[in-house]
Amino acid sequence: MMTYVLRRVLATVPVLFGLMTLVFFLMRLLPGDPIGAMLTEWAASARDQERLRESLGLNDPLIVQYVRYVGNVLRGDLGRSFSSNRLVTEQILEQLPATLELALASTLLGVVGGVVIGVLAAVWRDSPFDRLSMLGSLFFISMPSFWVGIVMIYLFALQWKLFPTAGSGGWQYLVLPAVALGLRPIASLSRLVRASLLEVLQQDYVVTARAKGLLPAQVVLGHALRNALIPVVTVIGIQFGNALGGAVIVETVFGRQGIGQLAVSAILRRDYLLVQGTVLFVGLVFVVANLIVDLLYAVIDPRIRYA
Repeated sequence: MMTYVLRRVLATVPVLFGLMTLVFFLMRLLPGDPIGAMLTEWAASARDQERLRESLGLNDPLIVQYVRYVGNVLRGDLGRSFSSNRLVTEQILEQLPATLELALASTLLGVVGGVVIGVLAAVWRDSPFDRLSMLGSLFFISMPSFWVGIVMIYLFALQWKLFPTAGSGGWQYLVLPAVALGLRPIASLSRLVRASLLEVLQQDYVVTARAKGLLPAQVVLGHALRNALIPVVTVIGIQFGNALGGAVIVETVFGRQGIGQLAVSAILRRDYLLVQGTVLFVGLVFVVANLIVDLLYAVIDPRIRYA
């Protein structure tokens, strides 16, 4: 297993390197630069702007800036924010707990809701519940999280006043963002669980378990569900990565603190190093989450071995 883990870790290097390179050059394609955003409220002369641009290394050729940035990243230095002059790593770690809280809550909601709905839909195949749940899942898969968030703010916060409209704080501030971000995982996982479980229920060992007189719950939960969850585990890792990416939009809609809000404000200020650092960090978390999911296969199915 250690050899497998080492190979997977080494395989992530080109992925993260490609992500870092892509974001670096895409940020330079945006109109404007950090100097214009930093000096918007100042009556700075052209000479002052040029001096500041020179001090930040923005006058160097693009390839020189890129090589310098890659060298700093390899040393573990993501640089300093142009706008706040604070370490990028420090700002990311400061906002990380709020984003992880939202991503984990939405992923947990998606897993529990998706598995429960998928199992019931498979057991009650072609029933009204099955048809209604699959229709609802198709609807929520098609709906973007920001639109769902806006609708939920209008209904649950403004109309019915059950939850706060925006901000960060106790669990009340987490409910609406987590549901808005978790509805799509619920929808996609429920369809996957249903399809996987229906396939497993046709296997010979499940038919044998039924012939032995086991209760339907014992057959489904004790024999079929564990094998049906193997393909689902892969999607769970992807959904967690999607939750981190979706937090960028959802945190903005709900005015929550977090890495997403940090990245959006950095993009508006053309804070190159802060944007690059947040995207690289989210990419790293996504890669690690998928590695953990791969290792969980052996826990779910002991027949799986890593070579």
